Amino acid sequence: MFDVGASELLLIAVVAIVVIGPKDMPLAMRTAGRWIGKIRRISNHFRAGIETMIREAELEEMEKKWREQNETIMDRYPDAEAEARAEPAANAEAEPKEAESPPGGPPPPP
Repeated sequence: MFDVGASELLLIAVVAIVVIGPKDMPLAMRTAGRWIGKIRRISNHFRAGIETMIREAELEEMEKKWREQNETIMDRYPDAEAEARAEPAANAEAEPKEAESPPGGPPPPP
């Protein structure tokens, strides 16, 4: 991001020692480190929020696409739903007739 080489860092360190002084330099470095840490945490939090928003937008787009495909399929094959409802009813009617005769007993009269 910032193209800072070794010579620039050395110049910044020398100027900092001259301006701040060697006695207060550790305190200044700790303070600068804390600020940099806070800036990094804030930027990471911001980046995570943006990524979450992007993921949610993509998810909404995929759900919309799925709904459209589902509606297309349901419009194309409307009889499949009616057949699916009719099959359990037909099976329910056939099962009681078979279940009327007890196992091992005489068959029901004709």
